[in-house]
Amino acid sequence: MPEVSFSNPVKDSVAKVNNEVAVGEDLQFQQRWWRFERLIWSLFFVIIILDLAGVFGRGPLAKASQTSSDGSMQVHYDRIERTGTPAIMQVSFDPQAITDGKIHLFVSNSIVEGLGNQRVVPSPESTVVGRGGLTYTFPASIQPAVIEFALQPSGPGVYPFTLQVVGDAPVQAKVIVMP
Repeated sequence: MPEVSFSNPVKDSVAKVNNEVAVGEDLQFQQRWWRFERLIWSLFFVIIILDLAGVFGRGPLAKASQTSSDGSMQVHYDRIERTGTPAIMQVSFDPQAITDGKIHLFVSNSIVEGLGNQRVVPSPESTVVGRGGLTYTFPASIQPAVIEFALQPSGPGVYPFTLQVVGDAPVQAKVIVMP
């Protein structure tokens, strides 16, 4: 194959300074941009750490526990929940909460409506609708007596709730439901 030679060299239309291509740079703008990038990466890192800690639900900071002032009842719940995500609220009772082999538990409407109570385990023996909530009656033959409420919030908001063994001190708390 014959060798092709070019008689005219290819000319570069970009200006050169000190035999280098001059592309134009703004070092001050570039440094500001790098600072902005570091800020955004730091923000992403903080959001990931907060999420792993449970600030947005489902983590160690989201878990909460409260005991009634007389010690008859202890409630374990998620103080931060997500809309449409199932959660469990567990209520444990001391022997002093049991009367004639039964536990009478008042549950505020915010648990039933706002937090979307789906199921109560074990099923109550009876339910009485009253002012501001429901009163469940559970048979209690074994210790420790534990009741679980399966919750699934339908919308975001802050939902204060009350649980009370009838005749004993109440437990009042609130749950933050995020979108």
